[in-house]
Amino acid sequence: MNMKEQVKNRKIYLFTPGPTPIPPQVLERMNQPIIHHRSDEFREIMGRVNSNLQYLFQTKQPVLTLSSSGTGAMESTFVNLFSPGEKIIAVNNGKFGERWVKMPQEFGLNVVELKYNWGDAPSIGDIQTALKQKPDVRAVYLVHCETSSGTYTDIKSIAEVIHRESDALVCVDGVCSVGGMELRFDEWKLDVCVTSSQKGLMIPPGLAFVTMSERAIERMKDSKLPKYYFDLGKSLDVYKTNDTPWTPAISLVQGLDAALEMIKEEGIESRWKTHNENAEFVRSQVKLLGLKLFSSFPSDAVTTVEFPQGVESKKFHQILRDDYGIYFAKGQSQYMEKIFRIAHIGFHEKNEFQIAMHGLEKVLI
Repeated sequence: MNMKEQVKNRKIYLFTPGPTPIPPQVLERMNQPIIHHRSDEFREIMGRVNSNLQYLFQTKQPVLTLSSSGTGAMESTFVNLFSPGEKIIAVNNGKFGERWVKMPQEFGLNVVELKYNWGDAPSIGDIQTALKQKPDVRAVYLVHCETSSGTYTDIKSIAEVIHRESDALVCVDGVCSVGGMELRFDEWKLDVCVTSSQKGLMIPPGLAFVTMSERAIERMKDSKLPKYYFDLGKSLDVYKTNDTPWTPAISLVQGLDAALEMIKEEGIESRWKTHNENAEFVRSQVKLLGLKLFSSFPSDAVTTVEFPQGVESKKFHQILRDDYGIYFAKGQSQYMEKIFRIAHIGFHEKNEFQIAMHGLEKVLI
């Protein structure tokens, strides 16, 4: 076998925050013959998926499955819950928080932006002050784990303050956190939460999920923004019959069925604990190598690390990939060449994080 063939056949170690590694049993399920989506067979699958998604989100509310990216699911929340001119607060502490400022502005919403440096998280006091200054806000949008900086936001405590100080909906981007970090939709009294398939759910990109409280569902009745494909009312209408209003991504749903079964068998709290242990291990090893963590509030989904002086980003990632088969993620926007990101979400064997840290040490040397 020549060198090119060896590289081609070598195991890939994927530590990117989406897409993440996919378990063999999920790949096997996705490789099953295609079935018709308007059939009892598919509705049986959707019934299991709907139930297990409720377990994943820790909710008794419907969890709607959309054939889209997480960004599509976030758009669905804006167009279903609000009318032009209504006011929302959006926390911007990274690339995706920035998106949740710009997107509602495109739909004519009045967005009050709470902007932070990348790596920082919103404080309870800042949220409290903003609500007192803007008592007419209809919602507060927060990112549970800001993927661009690996920053964690204390959703539970902030949700308590929002409910105490206002009637605003608590809307959470859980795209990078659901399935990997503790999130209890009902217990924390969240109103909206969104995630997608290619991160903690261990399947390829193409599915997104939205769950809403009864309060949020009631708010939908007053929304005046146009919607059609992303009309969540249509999804709710057929949810009880385990159906979808549009053609779903059938093979992805089959894979999702297998992935959710794995998560439920492991137990969601055990899964949160495993991700925490993996994150703690990565952070400790990074520090032992003399590197500095970028985020002041590191999450259990992604660890962000500052490049040491003199290390070139492009060469760093190339050596990791070509010599060791290890993929970390680059930074985004202005931090493209300044940080790298190591994800802990997805399907990983325990020893793979040791391999990742060994490869990191070798590359730095």
